[in-house]
Amino acid sequence: MSVSTVHAVYFSGTGTTEKTVRRIARRLADKLGAAYAEYSYTLPDARKRELTVPAGDLAVVGCPTYAGRVPNLLMPYLRDMVHGAGALAGPVALFGNRDYDDALMELSKLLTADGFTRPDCVKLDLASVPGMVHADGFTCVAGAAFVGEHSFSRTLGAGRPNDADMAEMDDFADRIAARLAAGDTAPVTVGGCDPIRPYYTPRDRHGNPINILKVKPKTDMTKCGNCGWCAAHCPMGSIDPDDPSQVPGTCIKCCACVKGCPTGAKYYDDPGYLYHKSELEEVYARPAENALFV
Repeated sequence: MSVSTVHAVYFSGTGTTEKTVRRIARRLADKLGAAYAEYSYTLPDARKRELTVPAGDLAVVGCPTYAGRVPNLLMPYLRDMVHGAGALAGPVALFGNRDYDDALMELSKLLTADGFTRPDCVKLDLASVPGMVHADGFTCVAGAAFVGEHSFSRTLGAGRPNDADMAEMDDFADRIAARLAAGDTAPVTVGGCDPIRPYYTPRDRHGNPINILKVKPKTDMTKCGNCGWCAAHCPMGSIDPDDPSQVPGTCIKCCACVKGCPTGAKYYDDPGYLYHKSELEEVYARPAENALFV
């Protein structure tokens, strides 16, 4: 099969998903002799614009794994604003060394026309919810979950993706290209559960749930130079550009501001958040493996 353009489409707060998706998409474009294009839906303004990938094109669509699933606040964009129009897709989920759980399955279902996953985790027939479900029309010919440094941590998954991971990315792209060159565009079933399970709930050592949904970063004003970097790069547009110590909007804990602040002024001090971060670093210190489905 001939592919006209390979599209790299990604949400990437700290740059890992961008790095991964771009590498895979660029290699595919090279192997297939196709043009290359990219679209980041990381910042709020980008998610106001629809993206249509035409038939004859291939989109490598990436997003991070949050609590084992596609981030809740990204689902409306992926469901309603990204359209396949008969194009092929290769969903890619990045996860922070714990587990990708159902994130890859959910992303695949959001992109295809034969299924949809609601936030309440119920499996639906598209025809049963008229006007509520958009069928994007992608055919997912492959899918993968790759390990990256956890957004909360600088030690969990540190150095990932490494050289071995990037070699797997190249192999993933090569295997997709070989399938398409042979005219094989059959859809692939990726890892995960269907119906999609609820979001992973962190718990303390007594088994009590830890709720960090409303936790927001703090600012050390002795370090802050009011450069505006954090406000300009917040994927939710939640940081006040005139006073970066204020976060009036929703925080999704992507840690773009914490890891990207030029002076290290951003941090979290919530006890529940810090306990959860410490537990993840202790329990999931072993190197997780990538998962490829081609």
